[in-house]
Amino acid sequence: MTLPPEILARARSLAREIERHNHAYYVLDAPTIPDADYDALFRELQALEAAHPELRTPDSPTQRVGGAPLDQFAPVRHAVPMLSIQTETDIEESGAYNFDARVRKELGLDETDPPVEYAAELKFDGLAVTLRYEHGLFVQGATRGDGTVGEDVTQNLRTVHQIPLRLAGDAPPVLEVRGEVYMRRDDLARYNEAAAARGDKTLVNPRNGAAGSIRQLDPAIAASRPLSFFAYGIGVVEGWTLPPTHSGVLDALAAFGVPVCTHRAVVRGAAELAGFHRQMGELRDTLPFDIDGVVYKVNRLALQAELGFRSREPRWAVAHKYPAQEASTVVEAIDFQVGRTGAITPVARLKPVFVGGVTVTNATLHNEDEVRRKDVWIGDTVIVRRAGDVIPEVVSVIQERRPADAKPFAMLRHCPVCGSHVVREEGEAIARCSGGFACRAQRTQAILHFAGRRMMDIEGLGDRYVENLVDLDYVHGVADLFRLTLDDLLEMKRRADERDGTTPETVKKGVVATRWAEKLLEGIKTSRSPTLARFLFALGIRHVGESTAKTLADWLGTFARVRRAPAPLLAVLPDIGATVAAAIADFFSEPRNGAAIDALFAAQVAPADEHAPHPDLAEKLAWPALYAALGVPRLTPVRAQQLAEAVPDGATLARLDHLDLIALPLPAEVGDALRDWLDREDNRKLLLALAELRGELLAALPEAPAAGSGNPQVAGKTFVLTGTLPTLTRDEAKAMIEAQGGKVAGSVSKKTHYVVAGAEAGSKLAKAEELGVPVLDEAGLLSLLESLSESHGSTPPNQGETQ
Repeated sequence: MTLPPEILARARSLAREIERHNHAYYVLDAPTIPDADYDALFRELQALEAAHPELRTPDSPTQRVGGAPLDQFAPVRHAVPMLSIQTETDIEESGAYNFDARVRKELGLDETDPPVEYAAELKFDGLAVTLRYEHGLFVQGATRGDGTVGEDVTQNLRTVHQIPLRLAGDAPPVLEVRGEVYMRRDDLARYNEAAAARGDKTLVNPRNGAAGSIRQLDPAIAASRPLSFFAYGIGVVEGWTLPPTHSGVLDALAAFGVPVCTHRAVVRGAAELAGFHRQMGELRDTLPFDIDGVVYKVNRLALQAELGFRSREPRWAVAHKYPAQEASTVVEAIDFQVGRTGAITPVARLKPVFVGGVTVTNATLHNEDEVRRKDVWIGDTVIVRRAGDVIPEVVSVIQERRPADAKPFAMLRHCPVCGSHVVREEGEAIARCSGGFACRAQRTQAILHFAGRRMMDIEGLGDRYVENLVDLDYVHGVADLFRLTLDDLLEMKRRADERDGTTPETVKKGVVATRWAEKLLEGIKTSRSPTLARFLFALGIRHVGESTAKTLADWLGTFARVRRAPAPLLAVLPDIGATVAAAIADFFSEPRNGAAIDALFAAQVAPADEHAPHPDLAEKLAWPALYAALGVPRLTPVRAQQLAEAVPDGATLARLDHLDLIALPLPAEVGDALRDWLDREDNRKLLLALAELRGELLAALPEAPAAGSGNPQVAGKTFVLTGTLPTLTRDEAKAMIEAQGGKVAGSVSKKTHYVVAGAEAGSKLAKAEELGVPVLDEAGLLSLLESLSESHGSTPPNQGETQ
């Protein structure tokens, strides 16, 4: 059946346009359209080819997904051998002079002859392949193999987007392009991050990632890997008059649409070769891909032919390498470092080894999961990698060299800096010190957070002052901020200036500025009485942001109640799940955090707006909800309700013995789980504490508000603010919403009731429109807030309006 001309034309147009975008994205690194638009074009072409299979040509962009898995790779004999290049063993600049001297000698040149012209390129660290094009169409790809016979990896190479399936321009009848498949470091990092999240195996390094991907029998695996390609030469050529130089050949390949690295040069003589080696060495660590040296080639092809080959290596080329970036050494110990945010990183202490141009004695092990995945023991021989300024890391273990007295890795239970207990939340790879601002390693970051504008709002206390106060031992905890004197601040400034060599000329003449210190002391003084929500936010409790801090303040009313609240009680409050509740309770259970908080109160810092608990708290504290929040396996909300009917309060449950528990009307597996849970004395104490605080909260509840009070259109509703409103700041709009019982959240979800959008609203507005959440402009928000006298059934004004 003949295809309608408009369908044929559309398919060809789509294929050309998609390949043009592919070239711009993968080769030029200059995307021309958004991903969504590209995906739409690709899907349209796929649909056309599905409806009309005769449209599916070998060079169609849709054929990059790979074909059926292979049983084995077919052998490919190279018509022009893929020979290796001699390596210059002298990694210093003198190596370039050695090569030039050999070339000049072979060519019979003396000192009076002009310098030889060379093409200088990068030596990529990947997998060498050859691509055969016939009349511009990619028909076969193969690995180097032994140089004479390689493996047919055509299907896998089709998945590499940088490799054109059809050459641009007037391509010769036959052209073999030789080059390197490689993997960028950032692509490897993204791939490994996604693989680890899926629980899949990660790739060791870019070179192994590239080589292993191309030699997969299932092309779908290669298609899933982020591979790239650079051409560096040619093999068989038919029907094409070659340019006279190697650099001209690369220019011609680039004109055909084949990726050629831009980091190359035509140079003359040994000094310029050495200069290129030096320049690329300085640039090496900033490149997005790995190189292990540079390559020099006599540029004129006629001279290459004259020089010929030595054994299986050309006389006209050499690889001039850099110092190795990987080496083997022994793990002598595993220590732990505590970061500014409390993250604890295991670090291998190594037998000194020269790698990447420096002597390495330490290497990061990242986190507990990575140590166990790589199975690193003290005493192991390991491969260490270093690239420039990147922190050295342990890549892998040489298992066969493990000594009999090697010691397995053990994770810390207490912080090596402050002694606080170490926590690692479910689903997270990072273990953390729970000490917060009680831990010296975290002190600077914790104090900066504490003093921030939306926390304690200490005006004038910026990064530089905090760092100097901590480094020079004026501040050991947040309470020390409130004991600072004018003399302390002036002395701190003088010492810091002397240390940094920045003492002002006016100070040298005896004139000392004091206004900045006076203003800072005033800012500290005025911050002593924050709101409870700000105070809680300022403490830096993990997972407690501004919204969660306000929930705690609104529902529990006083700091003492928040501090005493067990995790199950916290978990029943609005928008506080088990993970956040556990983090809050864990923070307050750490004695060092308690001491730091007590020191704040002793320095006369305390919340100024404490109040009775939220009127609706009684409903939240029903025992079925609290039982369900205990974390007992199999105790679902339904089973928790059954338990509450049999045991109406937690204090009673805490005192039941085994016979009483066996008699409970619960399924056997639920009863067994409950008994196991109560076998731990700490859990019985938890129930008693929960019952005691519950009773105090219920006794402190205010009288229920009169029916009809409040704004029914706002109270209990969740708002999200996005963009810039015409007259209101974010804080003003938020305060107005909260004053009428509404809540302001940071992200849009199905539970969002309204999105308030101003100018330049971004992804939150798009998300609202996608979910069908009503959108208000500022006028609509103000109208809604003024609708206090309107009935419950009134329709909010200006729904759907945006700025």
